[in-house]
Amino acid sequence: MKTALITGGTKGIGKAIAQRFLQEGYEVILNYFHDEESAIATQNEFNELDYCPVLMRADVSDEAQVKDMFTEIYRIFGGLDVLVNNAGISKVNVIQDTTLADWEEVVGVNLRGVFLCSREAARSMISCGRGSIVNIASIWGEVGASCEVAYSATKGGVIAFTKALAKELAPSHITVNCVSPGVIDTEMNACFTEDEMEDLINQIPLGRLGSGEDVASAVLFAAENSYVTGEVISVGGGFAK
Repeated sequence: MKTALITGGTKGIGKAIAQRFLQEGYEVILNYFHDEESAIATQNEFNELDYCPVLMRADVSDEAQVKDMFTEIYRIFGGLDVLVNNAGISKVNVIQDTTLADWEEVVGVNLRGVFLCSREAARSMISCGRGSIVNIASIWGEVGASCEVAYSATKGGVIAFTKALAKELAPSHITVNCVSPGVIDTEMNACFTEDEMEDLINQIPLGRLGSGEDVASAVLFAAENSYVTGEVISVGGGFAK
């Protein structure tokens, strides 16, 4: 049975991705950090559906915690087939009100976390000669978003990281791809007012917000297609095209 680690896998897009992989028969590890109550609730919800994901708490921006998490994964499962770097945070602010602490927190989770988890996964995948890494970026990493400079910069970095790592790991038969969601109906977009959200929807050719399931389908495709690598798969309903 294949094994998949979903960082930030207990809420929103991560939860939808986890559910899709569980439905496909994967052993799934749900990484979380801050909200233990929500993580346990998600695990219980999956248990009621006869799925048995494993919860692992770790701050993906912390090197020691990431190493400990992967050591535990390899102890339990012996390896890892798929890594989905989904954990991410945003700070909505104009640049003059963005503190260095804000910047470093966003960079730490969104970019350093992708690097740390990918490095640990790659070490095992290279020795096995197979594996898949899927990074979750954002449409804002492609076109930029006003008042989300730090977030946009990190997601643009994730896209560049994906393209470079795909070339590096291809000789080891490891694929590295990026899924770039548009405006998805999650808690992260709660910062927008009703009018702002309506304006965003009006800019989407398909005329609706995306769902976690829309993103999850793209992630599964990226993880399982062994001849697709270095690609950015936009899931945005035609937004910003």
